[in-house]
Amino acid sequence: MIPLIDTRLEEYAIAHSRAPSPLLQELLAYTYKHCDNPQMVTGPLEAGFLRMLVRLIDARRVLEIGLFTGYSALAMAEALPAGGELISCEVDDGHRAIANSFFNRSPHGNKIHIVLGPALETLDTIIGPFDLVFIDADKENYLQYYEKTLSLLRPAGLLVADNTLWSGRVLDPEKDTDHALAEFNRRVQQDERVENVLLTVRDGMMLVRKNS
Repeated sequence: MIPLIDTRLEEYAIAHSRAPSPLLQELLAYTYKHCDNPQMVTGPLEAGFLRMLVRLIDARRVLEIGLFTGYSALAMAEALPAGGELISCEVDDGHRAIANSFFNRSPHGNKIHIVLGPALETLDTIIGPFDLVFIDADKENYLQYYEKTLSLLRPAGLLVADNTLWSGRVLDPEKDTDHALAEFNRRVQQDERVENVLLTVRDGMMLVRKNS
């Protein structure tokens, strides 16, 4: 992932945002030390933004597509009220095991439920509505995830899709993944069912509000 802004500015932003919990800091360090492709972890600034969104919309139910090692799930779960629920779809059992080893040590871990298997199949079995959806999985399926999760989102609910600037490659797509994300952005922009804004946070975050 190519940084979109000066890394010093991102470090400054992190330093001037609420610090992640000690367990999240430990999870981030573990991911970078022990996991392949650690750059896939959401990271403190983006996870802090997701946590803030959960609080701002007073979310009680969150749906996540793509768990990885559980950093974003735990960050959002920490912002959910008692009795809140976060369902995370993950295809890799190794990732689930790592995430659970941290969730089991958190007072918020009981809010998180991991469903193992291809998300496109899992989504056909999940019952909404959800207040917030976070998509951060295989990019080629973003449009399918979008359509399936939009139907599970409550009116005025919020959908967030990660990596939607894709290190700038959406400007001049070459590979299949580049084209998939550029098409996703185009389709969301044209969708009259929603209101959207594409942010330059980290690798790009598309915020989508479902119309009432």
